[in-house]
Amino acid sequence: MPAIEVVTLATLRHGRLLTVRKRGTTRFMLPGGKPEPGESPLQSLIRELDEELGCAPDPAQLQMLGCFSAAAANEPGHIVRATVYLGPLTGEPRRRAEIDELAWIDPAAPHLPLAPLLQQAVLPALLRRLAEAPLSPGSIPRSD
Repeated sequence: MPAIEVVTLATLRHGRLLTVRKRGTTRFMLPGGKPEPGESPLQSLIRELDEELGCAPDPAQLQMLGCFSAAAANEPGHIVRATVYLGPLTGEPRRRAEIDELAWIDPAAPHLPLAPLLQQAVLPALLRRLAEAPLSPGSIPRSD
């Protein structure tokens, strides 16, 4: 099965995870996208988030959540392989480029249709990370 390589960001604010829905799709996913030739994963992430949300992560505060694979949400017959970072955004995200909708979801009880990668792989890993090693209050805002 052909693979699509992406890099994404899991960012929490007040205990909620930022998700996006791209134009012409029905499922929510993490913001990010495909690296361009010669880009490092971090360079790609910064560029994609600027294009999609008009803001960027603080590289000094990023943590690697992991690398995950699942069926692609919008490209039948493909899998998506994602490098997922965890960290805060600098600035307020807003819809840009191909983003139709932003939604902050409860990672333990999502209320929207999610991409398979997010639902099957990333959310379980994120919840394990938060349970095993709560993030420092200064690095990623969480609910009280």
